[in-house]
Amino acid sequence: MNICVVGTGYVGLVTGAVFADLGNDVICVDNVREKIEGLKQGRMPIYEPGLEEMVARNVADGRLTFTTSLADAVKRSELIFIAVGTPAKTNGETDLSAVEDVARGIARAMDSYKVIVNKSTVPVGTGDLVREIIAKNQPKPVAFDVVSNPEFLREGSAIEDTLRPDRIVIGAPTQQVAMTLLELYAQLGRPMIITDVPSAEMIKYASNAFLAAKISFVNAIANVCELAGADVTQVIKGLGLDPRIGPAFLQAGLGFGGACLPKDVESLIQTAATLGYDFKLLKSVAEINRERAQHFVETMRKALGPLDDKVIAVLGLAFKPNTDDMREAKSVEVVALLHEAGAKIKAYDPVATENARRLLPREVTYCASPYEAAEKADALALVTEWNEFKFLNLERLRSLMRRPVIFDGRNLYEPGRMRRLGFEYYSVGRKPILPA
Repeated sequence: MNICVVGTGYVGLVTGAVFADLGNDVICVDNVREKIEGLKQGRMPIYEPGLEEMVARNVADGRLTFTTSLADAVKRSELIFIAVGTPAKTNGETDLSAVEDVARGIARAMDSYKVIVNKSTVPVGTGDLVREIIAKNQPKPVAFDVVSNPEFLREGSAIEDTLRPDRIVIGAPTQQVAMTLLELYAQLGRPMIITDVPSAEMIKYASNAFLAAKISFVNAIANVCELAGADVTQVIKGLGLDPRIGPAFLQAGLGFGGACLPKDVESLIQTAATLGYDFKLLKSVAEINRERAQHFVETMRKALGPLDDKVIAVLGLAFKPNTDDMREAKSVEVVALLHEAGAKIKAYDPVATENARRLLPREVTYCASPYEAAEKADALALVTEWNEFKFLNLERLRSLMRRPVIFDGRNLYEPGRMRRLGFEYYSVGRKPILPA
C-alpha cells in the first residue's frame, strides 16, 4: 500500500518505519524542516531501541521517505495516518490544533478517495471533527472516510509493541472501510476489534486511565504499608496472583509520567465534565500521582534533616528506562523540590542528559557515570530504573559517598542486600534499613 504518516514523533516515526518494514511504500511528513533533513541523513529525533537501524534499512530499500510537503504525500497515498502531537492545555483539555491543521492540509490536497486514519490520541468526537474540517475545506467534493486506529505502544519497546500488539483497534464507519485497515494489519496476525469511531477513541482513553488507576492504587497502598510496617512488594505479589487483577502496572514507586498517562487522564476528566459527568475516581488517581515526588523528597528530608547544601546524586532522569523522553518525568519534580530546599544536585542518565538540560535548573551538575555522581554525595536518589543501575558495583558506590544512604524511588534493590552492604536504605512501601 501507499501510505502517508503525518508527524515524526514517537508514534509517527515508529508507525512509518514498521509499515515500511512490512513492505509498504511510506512517506513520513513533518512541518519541522530540520527534523526531516536530519532523518534524510539518518539522524533520529528520538531515542528508541532498534529504530535507527529499521529506518536506515527501509530508506536504503526505497520504501521509506521523508518530506515537508503534506500536499505531495497526500496525493501519492491511499491511507493517510495522522500522528501529530495532542498536548494538554493548561486546563487539562486536549489541544487538537495540530490535528485540525493537518485535516485542513489534507482537504486542500485531496484529488481522489482517501482513508484518513487518526493515530494520535484524541478525545471522543475527534473523528467527526476531522470529517467536518475536511469536508468544509475541500476545493471540490472528493469522497473520503475517517477511521480511528489508536496506538498502544510504549516508549522503549515501541517497535515490539507495533509489530506484536496485544490488540489492534479499528473504528470505522462501515465494514468496507475497516477492511482496508484489516488488510494492512493482517500479516501481523494479532487480535483485531472493529468498532464504530467513537468507541475506538474511547478504548484508548479507557485503557490508559485504567492503567493509571492501577499505578495510583498501588502507590496509595504503599503509603499505608509504610505507616503499618508492611512490605508493599509482598502485598503486590498477593494482589498480582489474583487473575482478576494481574501483576502488570502494580509496581510501587514515584508514579506515572511520560507523554501519555498524565495527559490522557486529565483529558478524560475534562471530556467527562464536558459531557456532564464528574469523574471523581479519575481525579483521585491524578491527585495521588501528583503527590508522589513530594512524598519522596519529604522522606529524604526526614532522614537527612535540612537539605541545605546537601549533595544529592540523582540517578535516572528520563520518565522511564530505554527512552530519552523527559515529558512529565518525575525527575523534573524531584530535582525542582530538592533545588528549592537548597540541595546541590549531581545527576546521571544514560541517554536523556541533553533533553534534561532544557528542563532542570542550571545549577545541576551532569555526570558521566553513576560513580561520578555518587562521589562525595550525602545521599543517592534513584529516580528511573535503568537496567544498568541493577548491576552497579554497590561496594564501590558506598566507598565514594560521604554518607552511604540510598533513596530508591523504584524499589530496584532488595533491602536485605542493602543491609549486608552497609547502606542506610529507604524505598517505597517498605521498612527502611537504618544504620546500626
